Amino acid sequence: MKQLVALCRLFVGVLFIISGFIKLNDPLGFSYKLQEYFSSDVLNIPFLEPYALGISVLVVVLEVVLGVFLLIGYKPKFTVYSLLAMIVFFTFLTFYSAYFDKVKDCGCFGDALKLTPWESFTKDIILLILILVLVLGLKHIRPILGSLLNTSVALLSFILSLGFGYYVLMHLPAIDFRAYKIGASIPEGMAIPDDAPKPVLEYTWTFKVNGELEEFVTNGSYPTVDGEYVGVETKTVDEGYIPPIQDFSIESDEEDLTSYFLEKNKLLIITMYSIPSGEAEGVVKLKEFTTRAMNQGYTVIGLTSSGSDDKLQLTDKFDLGFEFYLCDEKVIKTMVRANPGVIILNKGTVVNKAHWNDFEDLIL
Repeated sequence: MKQLVALCRLFVGVLFIISGFIKLNDPLGFSYKLQEYFSSDVLNIPFLEPYALGISVLVVVLEVVLGVFLLIGYKPKFTVYSLLAMIVFFTFLTFYSAYFDKVKDCGCFGDALKLTPWESFTKDIILLILILVLVLGLKHIRPILGSLLNTSVALLSFILSLGFGYYVLMHLPAIDFRAYKIGASIPEGMAIPDDAPKPVLEYTWTFKVNGELEEFVTNGSYPTVDGEYVGVETKTVDEGYIPPIQDFSIESDEEDLTSYFLEKNKLLIITMYSIPSGEAEGVVKLKEFTTRAMNQGYTVIGLTSSGSDDKLQLTDKFDLGFEFYLCDEKVIKTMVRANPGVIILNKGTVVNKAHWNDFEDLIL
């Protein structure tokens, strides 16, 4: 039992630290995932949506710290039962997502590793079993350091985790796992290779035969049935190849300008997924920053999901010398974790990006 507890302790502690650190690297991204869970279409607790970022930071810091606590043996009873409560909560979320097909990606490992809902649920069940072993073998979890040193390491892990979370919120994730990372080509990310696997659909046809309803399953072809057609339902068996970048567009009210702008050599895009919720300190920096960019030969545009009135009010109020175009809100949130933020492209390839806090330091 002692050896089993030691193995479970090592595995659970390391996994919680890795999982927590990946999310701590991008707490804003995890908060977007929590908002998806809190929405009326999923758990129907929208009153928690405004607090998603705070909850996100609390959860991911706790995840890292509990992993460290477990490895060093700091306050074993508190640590193990906290881990148990956390994994029960995560298991409920992943089961709900998988069973009701509500959230396609749980966000357990951020953008670093995508898991299907059922894969996430399976992972949580395994962790739940391992943590239950720790509960049963609680007496075998002993501190590996002296009392003062153990407390110091525990406190340091909390301070460093909180400090790192604050840093990435005030700037950008230290490690970018997304499809819009520096060096990525947006046109290549949107392309579907000719030899890519195609989606596989299953069609269930319903006919009335001799007064009774009967179902016939095909891969799309209309079945040869001597009966009256009633209806058909489709089910995706295999989604096939899904490109890393989807739904990216640059649109005016009249036309799609995506291809036009992706051909530009020096394109600077101000990203504001929501103009009304843009951070005031960042918005006031837009005029000076974008004027500097235009003076250095950049084509400057904005991307937002906000409406025409919001765009007009912003450009007039701050006398901005560029135009905002439309793009999906989720795409803009994925491009840059800031509102406003900036991403610089050269013929569709990302050459730089920055949080509004770093506008002054960005070398053009």
